[in-house]
Amino acid sequence: MTLRQRTELWEKDKLSPFASLAVDCRGRPRSETPCPARTCFQRDIDRIVHAKSFRRLMHKTQVFLNPGGDHYRTRMVHTIEVARIARTVARALALNEDLAEAIALGHDVGHTPFGHVGEESLRSIINYFEHNEQSVRLLKVLEKDGRGLNLTGPVLDGILNHTGDGTPETLEGQIVKTGDRIAYLCHDYDDAVRAGLLLKNRLPEKVKLVLGEDTSEMITVMVTDIINASLEQASIRQSEQVREVMEEFRQFMFDEVYNSAVLWEERRKGQYIVYALFEYYVRNISKLPEGFFARSDGNKTQAVADYISGLTDNYAIELFKTLFVPR
Repeated sequence: MTLRQRTELWEKDKLSPFASLAVDCRGRPRSETPCPARTCFQRDIDRIVHAKSFRRLMHKTQVFLNPGGDHYRTRMVHTIEVARIARTVARALALNEDLAEAIALGHDVGHTPFGHVGEESLRSIINYFEHNEQSVRLLKVLEKDGRGLNLTGPVLDGILNHTGDGTPETLEGQIVKTGDRIAYLCHDYDDAVRAGLLLKNRLPEKVKLVLGEDTSEMITVMVTDIINASLEQASIRQSEQVREVMEEFRQFMFDEVYNSAVLWEERRKGQYIVYALFEYYVRNISKLPEGFFARSDGNKTQAVADYISGLTDNYAIELFKTLFVPR
């Protein structure tokens, strides 16, 4: 018996009836020989972590484009924090921790430079762009010189449906969908307080009453609520009270942080860079790195969107200087 088979038997014996079992793994675009040591979901974790698109998250904005300090979150830090929340909830509910982690680690690899500013810029240029769909495209089509990572169906489904109206088919994917919101609300709030953009006493009274004011306390309250509401349930749930307060917290963050006038100037600069780079490469498609045009099936707009959405903040800025700023 291999180590993988031993793990698969343990899952079958110990996990909840609602868990996604690795032994039932399905959906890889190409068949392959199972790994003797790792389950299919453990293998997917390793493939995502070793992917170029995952490494680039280290230099992509979460919220603050020019934070002026070492302790503000990048897109990679956010991703790791979502993965930890996902594993905590999955373990408490006896679900598949490896599947939850794989989805969490891959959920944002399709994000643009400059955070949601870049996503909104591309969307306004080409009329349609969603980072969750771009994450799936990266992992299925663009990684490994066009071969993709050959990930399992449940992982790709969870990544695709971690945001928007869709519901992940697995409970592990549903954990990531809620865990992502918990992570970005609490940690973006923490960064906003650190930046002096918010004062703790500015939180809505109901949010302070139910969730608290300390980031760690907020996460504990929301994670514990998910666990208690979802025990022995066929879906991931929250109590009505916490769900309503989270929505109030989210609206507060949009009003006071994400759409803040204080951040407008930096957002404008990021937006301008995306517009300028897109226009340049559409007009000079031969200047794209090799392979992008071919992987888009000859669609110039798709090829340029693939390239620009994959850039890090730093690389996009340097590329802009190279193309448009006199030496």
